[in-house]
Amino acid sequence: MSELHAFAAAVRLGNFSLAAAELCVTQSAISRAVTRLEQHYGCKLLDRNAHSLRLTAAGAELLEAVRDPLATIEGVSVRLRTGRSDEPLSLAVVPTLASVWLIPRLRQFQELHPQVRFNFVPYRKGEDFSAQTPDAAILTGLGPEEWPQCSCDYVIGREMVPICHPARLAQRRSSGAWMEPGDLAHEPLLYHTTAPGNWAQWLREVGAGDRDPNLSTAFDQVSMLIQAAIADMGVALVQRCLIREEARSGAVAIPFDVPVTLQRGYFLCTPQHRRPKPGFAAFRRWLLRVAADDIGLMANQAEPRSPRRVGEPTFGPSRQ
Repeated sequence: MSELHAFAAAVRLGNFSLAAAELCVTQSAISRAVTRLEQHYGCKLLDRNAHSLRLTAAGAELLEAVRDPLATIEGVSVRLRTGRSDEPLSLAVVPTLASVWLIPRLRQFQELHPQVRFNFVPYRKGEDFSAQTPDAAILTGLGPEEWPQCSCDYVIGREMVPICHPARLAQRRSSGAWMEPGDLAHEPLLYHTTAPGNWAQWLREVGAGDRDPNLSTAFDQVSMLIQAAIADMGVALVQRCLIREEARSGAVAIPFDVPVTLQRGYFLCTPQHRRPKPGFAAFRRWLLRVAADDIGLMANQAEPRSPRRVGEPTFGPSRQ
């Protein structure tokens, strides 16, 4: 049945990407579903290229046969699900992202969709959706290749900046140090236990080559990383979206506010073997839109890259 739904949606919408968005699965899941149908019937149902889909004669015959039955089934499904439409959507979220970024914005979603309720459940780093909850989770990692059993959407969090105590920045600059981003490599570098390679990636991105980072203390939550920087334990590399208030208040300084995007980020994940609950599609659309707007705002705030003049820093101090 899921294969027929995928086939019909792809034909109706004209491509796999739109069908995937409507059914809350990945584009590859739609492609695999159509391939399974073609293998089952032993014939080609769609002629497809990078830009369009076209029904074959066999595909047109199948679509004609299943269009009305599928519509009937969908109608019954909607009526049956109406009785449980008020079930809360259980959601697990990385704690710091939940408290600092998501929850302050969630009222906006609730004003748009007051019928959708949430039940926040404990976050597990190795979430595999084997338990009854959560229905969805915002996980931190590398994306679909890390969770092949899930449908994944990138949300936010790849945009990283170094932070430190303002006094450390002032002292280093007054002594003529920290003229280039690569100079941070020699400082005590604070890092997250799940991403020890972030500093090396960041240094490469800012043009410091393969300079070895002086990794110091590891923490298993970003909130602890931020507090360690405020306590002047060293320089931390954190998601820019999580330190807006600390930067605005002057609790932390951003010595090199450059637009660097790393591989790891926060992803909205749902298990492919479950049908999404009512309300999830609306939450997904809202979440991705709000995150995209925030990423655009952060990009506008970052210091532009510019050619270095002799005797001047490669990048100027942070704009707050």
